[in-house]
Amino acid sequence: MLAFNPRDPAFIANPYPFYRQLRAAMPVWTDPTGRTFLTKYEDVSLMVRDRRMGRNFKNPDTLIRRFGPTALDEPAVVELSKMMLMQDPPDHTRLRGLVAKVFTARKMEDMRAGIQTITDRLLDKVQAKGEMDAVRDLAFPLPVLVICELLGIPEEDRDHFVNGTASGGALLNPVVPTREELDRANQSSKTSALYFERLFALRRKEPRDDLLSLLVQAEEAGDRLTSEELRANVTLLFGAGHETTVNLIGNGLWSLHRNPSQWAAIRDDPSLIPNAIEEILRYESPVQIVGREAAEPIEFSGTTVQPGTPMVALLGAANRDPDVFPDPDRMDVTRERLKPLSFGGGIHFCLGAQLARIEAEVVFRTLLRRMPDLTLPNVDAPKWRESFTLRGLTTLPATWSPARH
Repeated sequence: MLAFNPRDPAFIANPYPFYRQLRAAMPVWTDPTGRTFLTKYEDVSLMVRDRRMGRNFKNPDTLIRRFGPTALDEPAVVELSKMMLMQDPPDHTRLRGLVAKVFTARKMEDMRAGIQTITDRLLDKVQAKGEMDAVRDLAFPLPVLVICELLGIPEEDRDHFVNGTASGGALLNPVVPTREELDRANQSSKTSALYFERLFALRRKEPRDDLLSLLVQAEEAGDRLTSEELRANVTLLFGAGHETTVNLIGNGLWSLHRNPSQWAAIRDDPSLIPNAIEEILRYESPVQIVGREAAEPIEFSGTTVQPGTPMVALLGAANRDPDVFPDPDRMDVTRERLKPLSFGGGIHFCLGAQLARIEAEVVFRTLLRRMPDLTLPNVDAPKWRESFTLRGLTTLPATWSPARH
């Protein structure tokens, strides 16, 4: 267990045997660096919901321990520390309250028709070819275009984002980033800051009915959002708004075709699709870990964790806990009482969870209608992103009969 290496390609390809071993032997495991890992569903659920667990990213020592001795001089680390994802109350409450006004259940459902339009437009481009890269041509551009619409990014700028690549979330992995990873993250942070600063200036002059205008107005109020918080949290919303959904759609297509009886099940009974999405979230979680720091003593599976202990909840392990999900390594779209922890919980529960579910549902329904014979030629040779935290595929070739269905 001391040989655990989240950069190991073999581990990234299939982390679940390690999770299973760890959960059985030491469900509360402290590694040589002092981080404590949780693998059981009950413990992970407690960690992500309990107010005794915090982020503590305002503490310089926390940033240095987590990102290395140069942390306070790294633009990407400083930006990350100002994101609401990394904040504790009351700052977290203030920042999340601003954004939550847009991410209402009704607003998300109202976006369904637009999501359908974008999905059909993307598939129109490839339908006659009889083949596509399901990540590059569908799973990646769809959520990018959706979050662009929600934020209010001008249409003429959207191709830049659609033709980009997933960031990989190197700073979110539970290891000190390399110099190369920090340099890439810093460059990305600087580039996005320059772009969004220009857009903020435009929205100050010409506000619109979009999330950017709402946040710019809050910044101008002066007491709700600083300029640094504005930049950091718009970057967070853009990244979080598409990273996890790309993985949900890609992982879902791959999992369903790796288990062809499950693709056949939703093809024969599309009413199973919402439940299938929950099973995908459980079986191949787009986000595999979340981190916290204990602010008070707290007990997990009989082990008391002391204040200041950095904690890592292995969501992918909790979602395959046999005490909660019988036969957890088997995919079953008819599985009952599904409550995966893939979107976290408590005050940090993912704001875009409903939107991600809607996007995945639209994609699966549309593929089943338009390309019911879709197959994945390389289903047994998946190419996973080099990220432990964000689990997703880099490519996913798909083929079908080119005749329009």
